[in-house]
Amino acid sequence: LLVAVLLPVAGFQAYQIHQLTGRANDLGQRLEEAQGTDNSRLESLEGRAEALERQTFNPEDIAAVVLPSVFRVRAGNSTGTAFAVGEPASGGGTNLFTNYHVVESLWSFGGRQVFLERTDQRFPATIVAVDEANDVAHLRTTEKFDGLVAAPDEVRSGQQIVVVGAPLGLEDSVTTGVVSAFRRADGTSGPMIQFDAPINPGNSGGPVINGAKEVVGIATAKARNAEGIGLAVPIKTACDGFDIC
Repeated sequence: LLVAVLLPVAGFQAYQIHQLTGRANDLGQRLEEAQGTDNSRLESLEGRAEALERQTFNPEDIAAVVLPSVFRVRAGNSTGTAFAVGEPASGGGTNLFTNYHVVESLWSFGGRQVFLERTDQRFPATIVAVDEANDVAHLRTTEKFDGLVAAPDEVRSGQQIVVVGAPLGLEDSVTTGVVSAFRRADGTSGPMIQFDAPINPGNSGGPVINGAKEVVGIATAKARNAEGIGLAVPIKTACDGFDIC
């Protein structure tokens, strides 16, 4: 009699457990589907953000922000470009980057003073240190200028950029283009950014700027006997070497 009474109860409980298991499985499946939908939405938002960045890329706005921090630099008989970077220098003043080959002749003969020029203004600056291997030189001036911000991330192929400099001595020149490729270190040289924005002698040491108005590289060379192949030292290389960003 006890067995007869308990069997229906056990059957009913088994039925309830089966129902609950089914509901739990269904809920788990719904959660997986919702997570997949969220991931798809996130990827879509990231794609839209990148598209929006491309759509809102405005060289005029970028130039307005960057130009006050970029100078023609005169090092003896050599000229190039330098730009203010990072926070104010210790003790006041401003830190700047340029290419080593811009100051190489002066540095080799023991000279340390260069001049920063814009229109009719001229400011003395000092060569603090150089990195011959990566073609970077650290300058410092007692004048105060706004330092440009170094980009925290590596560039991407196709990313739009602006290059500012003084090609052939023509200060405050702005050109635009895209990043063609990021060339990683091959054992004989450090990583390089390849881009297609037009540059000429005098652009050396100028900043390569992304759409967020951040420095991604330092323009350093143009491929000979070719068009649309410019090279820049990644800003991370310079910042890691001198710790002033």
